[in-house]
Amino acid sequence: MKTTMKYVFALGFLVVLGISCLNGADGAGECGRSSPGMEAMKLIPCAEAAQDANAPVSSGCCAQVKKLGQNPKCLCAVMLSDTAKNSGVKPEIAVTIPKRCNLADRPVGYKCGAYTLP
Repeated sequence: MKTTMKYVFALGFLVVLGISCLNGADGAGECGRSSPGMEAMKLIPCAEAAQDANAPVSSGCCAQVKKLGQNPKCLCAVMLSDTAKNSGVKPEIAVTIPKRCNLADRPVGYKCGAYTLP
């Protein structure tokens, strides 16, 4: 009986694990298979520019923002993520970075929570 319960428990665990993996594998999140927090780590070159509107924006920052800006929903999720907030990012300043990078194809007017991309 104990052995049977172990197998039932293990099988149940594998089923739940499989379902959760399949749900995450369809790219349904804002940033596809990656979390906004993980994507925020790619924006480390933007740290100073996301805290100070007068700070220069590095070319490395602009390159990463350009990549993320192709998916405005992901870009907003990253800027508003707990990872960004915990690192001192000010969302009202962070949303100005695409414009400060002079990205021609930036998502102008896109709503990021309470903020709008200029």
